[in-house]
Amino acid sequence: MPSLDLTYRSRAVRALVLLHEEHLRHFLVIWKQARDTPVVLPKTDDPAYASLETLLRHVLGAARGYMTWMCEVLKLADPQIRVPPEAAVLSAEGDGYLEHVLERWRTPLKDLEDELLETPEYPSRWQTRYCIDAMLEHAVMHPIRHAFQLEELMRKSNTPFPASDAFLRE
Repeated sequence: MPSLDLTYRSRAVRALVLLHEEHLRHFLVIWKQARDTPVVLPKTDDPAYASLETLLRHVLGAARGYMTWMCEVLKLADPQIRVPPEAAVLSAEGDGYLEHVLERWRTPLKDLEDELLETPEYPSRWQTRYCIDAMLEHAVMHPIRHAFQLEELMRKSNTPFPASDAFLRE
């Protein structure tokens, strides 16, 4: 876990970077539980859902993509986040790749001022327009949404949850 005393010019950026880390870590815990269950993903044409391994690559690769996009549109230095390994390899190396992504997420936006968070908006790689604040919020929600999906699938298979997730079952 990062030190909570990380210094950012913007408290909003700091909060979202730390929340992203918290929820990406949580996603990996839930993903491992789903893998060990094993959970069967619903049939879909979406290649990100071809398997649990491709879902892991999708979520961790998206974390890379969000930060590289923000750095590109803000004309900041490339954060040097490696492309994730192929899905079968990433399954065994998920913890190490996660730590790499999170470490590279901690510094690029440290000097970003609040004035740049909400304007201007930029087209994302999928052509939806986002301001930086909205992309940070999207990055936080992405692993939350996928963890929620996996938790629901495990719930349907009657897989026990850790005590910390008890509130989700109520």
